[in-house]
Amino acid sequence: MKIISWNTNGLRATAKQGFFIPLFKNYKPDILCLQETKVEPHQLPEDVREIKDYNSFFSYSKLRKGYSGVAIYSKEKPEKVTGLGVKKFDDEGRTLVAYFKDFVLINCYFPNGGSGPDRLKYKLEFYDYFLKFCDKLRKEKYKIIFCGDINTAHTEIDLARPKANEENTGFLPIERAWIDKVISRGYVDVFRSLNPGKKAVYTYWDMKTGARARNVGWRIDYFFASSDIMQKIKKTSMITDYMGSDHCPIVLELTK
Repeated sequence: MKIISWNTNGLRATAKQGFFIPLFKNYKPDILCLQETKVEPHQLPEDVREIKDYNSFFSYSKLRKGYSGVAIYSKEKPEKVTGLGVKKFDDEGRTLVAYFKDFVLINCYFPNGGSGPDRLKYKLEFYDYFLKFCDKLRKEKYKIIFCGDINTAHTEIDLARPKANEENTGFLPIERAWIDKVISRGYVDVFRSLNPGKKAVYTYWDMKTGARARNVGWRIDYFFASSDIMQKIKKTSMITDYMGSDHCPIVLELTK
């Protein structure tokens, strides 16, 4: 089974530029998770909204048009798909929770802590509730994979310029401490677990400064897995040369 996760930074634009359909044709995911889609499903062309042989699910912001949003395209139909169940989080259209036979897959576009202290507070509240939600699922004996744009680089190895960003959101100690807590609770950062010392591998680059050509990036897109499903995971990778967004797709392969 192959799962791909990608922050598209606007699904309509990604599709119009010709970078959406080739992801299915060239990489053949069993499940595709998208973040920052910035669209309601009725605004999408039919050939983007409905992909042959896939079931599609969308969550979008109820508060602002063209903001946030996530989507899942899956060959296997989930038993059910929900949100987090908290209005102030679900209204921003950030989460889809898909219940499959062998695991629960959570596709999430985590908040950015920029734009002032209120948004950082919201991000940290979202973080805390999200972890409680995952812990509740584990108590119910579900195996968990969660993926998406977490909007935080965990350690200095996860961004090109750590010293310059020590006081910037996305690398604040309080944000990074949450990822420490996630790992301490038995969730594994799959890429770092399989590539403990690998440097200069990023998933996001600032477009305004042409950072991608110089590989001045951040690893802020992740696959996390509960420890009880790690034995099924074969490999993970980044498709760093795939364009269409300021993020690149990331891939998880596991045995069924």
